[in-house]
Amino acid sequence: MTNIEAKAIADRNDGLLLDGPADARCCLLLGHGAGQGPASPFMDFFARALGDAGVRVVRFRFPYMARIEADGRRRPPDREPVLIDTLRGLIAKQRHDKARLLIGGKSMGGRIASLVADAAEVDGLVCLGYPFHPPGKPQRRRGEHLAALRTPTLICQGERDPFGGRDELSGSPLSPAVQLVWISDGEHSFRPRKQSGRTWEQNLVQAAQAILAFVDRVSK
Repeated sequence: MTNIEAKAIADRNDGLLLDGPADARCCLLLGHGAGQGPASPFMDFFARALGDAGVRVVRFRFPYMARIEADGRRRPPDREPVLIDTLRGLIAKQRHDKARLLIGGKSMGGRIASLVADAAEVDGLVCLGYPFHPPGKPQRRRGEHLAALRTPTLICQGERDPFGGRDELSGSPLSPAVQLVWISDGEHSFRPRKQSGRTWEQNLVQAAQAILAFVDRVSK
């Protein structure tokens, strides 16, 4: 797919999912992960929780996901330049003078946001389950750029995330701009084990509260 084709699909995609007040002082542009779209239960929880707390949340589809939803055929994510160009175009459309603009997303959506945050000069970055490496391949590290990131950043990461858990990431170089919050006994979508005594809802709430505290800090 060319960049022109990607832009055409993004322009036709008027299915933005909007939560929270239109006149909110903060807007969070939230991208989905590689395997599920913006209306997944995970994405829906955060959009509603943050929206109910007064944050404007804008969920969108990357071009490949718009095509999956249009024809029902599974396909891999677009190439990285297409994902980046799609997000850059949406950032330009969401900017206005009165609201602070934050970007981020689930897994792949957060990683792509982290690649453009500094250049786009957004006010903050929120990553939900950052894919530090492919599952089972900790030697294939991704995210070296996080050590030099200037944008205020929040990463909520499950302690047992197969894409990078607490034991693996201890001592990993992260910029002083990055705040890492560990979600108790959580995996990539923050689900805990039954024996942990935690529930998935508790972990989702823990992450949502961390995001709201972060939004409050960067919006002052």
